[in-house]
Amino acid sequence: MKIFISSVQKEFAMERKALTGYLSGDPMLHRFFEYFLFEDQPAADQRPDQCYLDEVDRCDIYLGIFGTDYGWEDAEGLSPTHREFNRATEKGKSRLIYVKGADDSVRHPKMRALIYDAASTLVRRRVNSSEELIAAVYASLVRILEERELLRFGPFDATFCRNASFENLDEEKITRFLVLARRGRNFPLAGDTPPREVLEHLNLLDKGRPTNAAILLFGKQPQRFLITSEVKCAHFHGYEVEKPIPSYQVYKGTVFQLVDQAKDFVLSKIDLWVGTRAESTQVPTKYEIPQEVVAEAIVNAIVHRDYTSNASVQVMLFKDRLEVWNPGTLPPTLTLEKLREPHASVPHNPLIAEPMYLTKYIERMETGIRDMIRRCKNAGLPEPEIRLDGGCFVLTIRGKKSESGDQDEAQVKAQVEQQPESQPESMEIRVLRQLVLNPKSKAQLSEAMGQKAISGQLNKVIRVLVADHTIEPTIPDKPTSRLQTYRLTENGRRLLQQFDKNGGRE
Repeated sequence: MKIFISSVQKEFAMERKALTGYLSGDPMLHRFFEYFLFEDQPAADQRPDQCYLDEVDRCDIYLGIFGTDYGWEDAEGLSPTHREFNRATEKGKSRLIYVKGADDSVRHPKMRALIYDAASTLVRRRVNSSEELIAAVYASLVRILEERELLRFGPFDATFCRNASFENLDEEKITRFLVLARRGRNFPLAGDTPPREVLEHLNLLDKGRPTNAAILLFGKQPQRFLITSEVKCAHFHGYEVEKPIPSYQVYKGTVFQLVDQAKDFVLSKIDLWVGTRAESTQVPTKYEIPQEVVAEAIVNAIVHRDYTSNASVQVMLFKDRLEVWNPGTLPPTLTLEKLREPHASVPHNPLIAEPMYLTKYIERMETGIRDMIRRCKNAGLPEPEIRLDGGCFVLTIRGKKSESGDQDEAQVKAQVEQQPESQPESMEIRVLRQLVLNPKSKAQLSEAMGQKAISGQLNKVIRVLVADHTIEPTIPDKPTSRLQTYRLTENGRRLLQQFDKNGGRE
């Protein structure tokens, strides 16, 4: 939105400079607002009064700073500030008026008249310094963002889904949910309750509009509105992420569908033991990783992820483990250690979690991690590993070591010893490997490679790799930004693939 800043330029030169500096430098406001100052305009073959009135016409918000002076008067006796205010009023612009000082007796008579005129139609705010002006403007602009529903203070899932309407919801999916919820948790609504009433009961409508949670739970095409809500599943035959990928799927749909699809993908790839009918008419079966553990890991990632992130849930199955990457982090009240103990339920997306609970996809008592630990122990598997990595919550479930595991390791060691050309990997290759899955900052790369601080060698390596177009910064316009991270380019992926194909020879 464009803000037209109006005042007597000579009197408020300091305030105008301070205000525009704040608007352009504030991390939040500069994403929503730009400003117009007449003194920033280049020379042009146009009358000054016509220029600034045209800018008033193009602005969204008129911001007037009124003080002691009235300013230069035209043939009709009106100052530019007065004309700008009249034009903004005529055009129905949002007007924010700030009056400097409390003593109106010292003001120019026409300025007093302008202030009284403004006070008769809107609420003005008195300020005494640049600091007070900035604070007052900030409060007014935040209020505008709230009124226009451009700022969200509640949970993401409770916010209305922009550009979505009730027609974008699948009523059959809502009816199916109603059946499952009544059967699973004795949901109180009758089976023939109209879909809109079901959504209202679940608090999934905001002023009649579907919320983000409603679209994710019952949308016809949720990814049309929330692109990264998809789930990416990959199966690797080895121990690391490497191409070619034997099996790769990107699943779309509601959160219910995503959980079912991702779970089926994993269960179709892991080993399944099938017994005999020696002790029962039913044939016993047992998955390499208990299917309840697989389901819990996936549903937790999808329900509790950060949907404002540009990343997606990733489910990766390796030869020795299952990894589930969930965009987001823990709430302030929880730590990785507390997850293994009894703790309060703090759902990241409460309106998504409730229907998942009603259909028995999850429990409310936050027993998921502890249940997975218990089931893994009962199945003879190591405890699940949990960590935070690059803005993601990562859950790793390792499989059993094969009986020939020691022999396999010995064979691998012998093969390495038979390759005298093979040398320890260079820092360049180690950096590339760290960026295979997702971008990382210098600090994250340094930590991943066991350094206590970012070394000069790492800085040099990054500069060389960027120059070779092997990696690239994610914020190219601000190379020194504290948020800067680096990602692998296609050239870098080919180089790493060729390195591995050559047996580790550079």
